[in-house]
Amino acid sequence: MSAATSRSARAVQPVGRLMFSLFAVAMFAPAAFAHDAKPTEAKPQGWSYPFACCANYDCRATHTGEVLEKPEGYVIAGTGEVVPMTDKRIKDSPDGEFHWCAHQAGLDAGKTICLFVPPRSF
Repeated sequence: MSAATSRSARAVQPVGRLMFSLFAVAMFAPAAFAHDAKPTEAKPQGWSYPFACCANYDCRATHTGEVLEKPEGYVIAGTGEVVPMTDKRIKDSPDGEFHWCAHQAGLDAGKTICLFVPPRSF
């Protein structure tokens, strides 16, 4: 075996071990969880936003007037975005309050990921 071939063989072994280690860690690492909504009167223990909606910072409870319920859907006051009531991003709010999950940066900044809504008022 030439010197170049043996050097290549030695270089591949650590890379293979590293890849196996990363694979093993990924297989046995705990699942990632979304962060929790703050406790409310309706949910004194709080509740967790689903990971599909939130990457630990995308979701929050809204302030009065931030989400408006209109005949055409839910209007996000700050962005003007209209989320139709039949949209798959609409979720039932566990605590009866509005919670908005939106992209925080990049091209989709301010776009709704999920919107947790209380029972409809009409």
